[in-house]
Amino acid sequence: MKSNAVLSAKPQPDEYAPYYGRYISLITGDDIVVTLEEQLPETVALLSVRKETEGDFRYAPGKWSVKEALGHVIDTERIFSYRALRIARNDKTPIEGFEQDDYVKCGPFGQSRLAALVEEFRSVREATLSLLRGLDQTAWTRRGVASENEVSVRAIAYIIAGHELHHRKLFQERYFSAAVS
Repeated sequence: MKSNAVLSAKPQPDEYAPYYGRYISLITGDDIVVTLEEQLPETVALLSVRKETEGDFRYAPGKWSVKEALGHVIDTERIFSYRALRIARNDKTPIEGFEQDDYVKCGPFGQSRLAALVEEFRSVREATLSLLRGLDQTAWTRRGVASENEVSVRAIAYIIAGHELHHRKLFQERYFSAAVS
């Protein structure tokens, strides 16, 4: 159903806003669906071994807690998957942006259990994978407008993967290494 050429090629710079290049550049795999599949157990393993109290850790004043950062990853993946769905189905209606800080502030992450958020991340990723696995070649290259910028479905998949990897590195380098120091 999918063409390997579509999945193996990183999106071109004209397929996404320059800001997202920081996430897309983190992806080295040659099949974005496989990359997303492989990320899931790695991130789940990193977070599921943490004590519940570690979920409230902030590496600096004013920074999100582990639970808030994970909630942000979950919300962002949901939003970007929705964008991918709309664009893949050739919906030409521009898709609005979202304010990540407001989402975190209004989300229930601080009152949630870390283990529950890890499970929610797993569920959201499985839903994302289910959506992407069902796309045909035309859908992968289809473009739409989100946050006032043109973006392809393929670029969205890479952004999802790169965004998650960016935050996993932050968890490893700033949250968990600092928590044990």
